[in-house]
This record gives sequence, structure tokens and C-alpha cells, in this order.
Amino acid sequence: MITKGIKQLVAEAEIETLSAADAIALVGDEGVELVDIRDIRELWREGAVPGARHVPRGMIEFWIDPESPYHKPFFASGKKFVFFCAGGMRSALATQAAQNMGLSPVAHIAGGFGAWKEAGGPTEEKPRP
Repeated sequence: MITKGIKQLVAEAEIETLSAADAIALVGDEGVELVDIRDIRELWREGAVPGARHVPRGMIEFWIDPESPYHKPFFASGKKFVFFCAGGMRSALATQAAQNMGLSPVAHIAGGFGAWKEAGGPTEEKPRP
């Protein structure tokens, strides 16, 4: 039996949450990495944020951990990582996981890619290979 649902987990996450407008203002900041955790099919269908790194949600912990054979060096850059998904729930949980692993500073975008688009954030098509 489930004792906590995703809404409760998200509500309990003690993380920094940025508005879409605040996240858009970070575009071009060399000290910030925007990290899109949506499934690749979502990027193909909905578009992407120019310059954002695509890190599938299922790989975040593996790509962050320097001891993992899947580690990605950009996670050791010392930059601030701002995660986003489609609506903000997966990115809240991913941000909590990254923070629990010791990655800092981290934040996520409230409302995710949907809020980003609604606030006028730049987007681009993500063509299928």
C-alpha cells in the first residue's frame, strides 16, 4: 500500500523553486545549466529550451555520481543546475534527489516547460534523429 503519493512528496521537497520568469532571466548566465529531464519523445513533440542539457529523469542520479560509470563531467562543473520537466512535479523530485546527493546549488522551475513557454521563454524544435 502506498503511504505517500507524488503530490505529497513534491509538497515535502525542501528545494529552491524558481518561477518561469526568474528562470528565463538566467538564460545566457555562464554559471547556470538548465537541465531538461523530460523523456526524449516529449522534446520531439513539444520542443526544447535552446542550450538546455537533456538528462533523462531515470539517469540523473547515475550521471551526477562521480563514482558511477555513467557520470557526466558537466555535473562536476560547480554551476547552478536548474531542472525542469513538463509541469514541475518530476523536476521537483529530481531536484530533491540531486540535492540529497550533495549537488549544489540546485533548483527547479515551477510549472516546468509549460510555464516556460507560457512566460515567453525561448524554445526550439527538437528534430528526431
